[in-house]
Amino acid sequence: MSACTKDKQYDSADDWVNEVKMGLKSVTVEELKQKIDDFEMIYLLDVREPMEHYHGLIPGSINLPGGLVIFKMATDEFWENEMTYPPQKTDEFIVYCKKGKRSVMAVDALKRLGYKNVSYLEGGWKKWELTYPLEYEEKLDMLGGHEETEEVGGC
Repeated sequence: MSACTKDKQYDSADDWVNEVKMGLKSVTVEELKQKIDDFEMIYLLDVREPMEHYHGLIPGSINLPGGLVIFKMATDEFWENEMTYPPQKTDEFIVYCKKGKRSVMAVDALKRLGYKNVSYLEGGWKKWELTYPLEYEEKLDMLGGHEETEEVGGC
């Protein structure tokens, strides 16, 4: 049996990300900061790798690397380990990575899994860090300070 249509192919990962991005909602770092300051109930997901997350993060974020999002979102054990309630499909999620590409793909995956209120952070961690340099947490004693790490996943 053959299909009538072929899967779309892209010339580059950037082309794929840009097409996916067209159908997604985003928030600015200023909008996120306001939500944090207003104590709004959001799930803030950092889809970078753990070593990226530990060198600097947005307060209140949960590290869930992009490749694990589809497998751990509905797992009670993951949320229990994060000491929070498992999310509902209607809860608000804001997803970020280093610059924005991995978060776009993670938001697309969440939407495909039925999550209704998901968006990505425009400019990612780098934009947050430049805009609010005193508003992030560092685990300096454990990891040796804020250092640039090699990019993982093209973003």
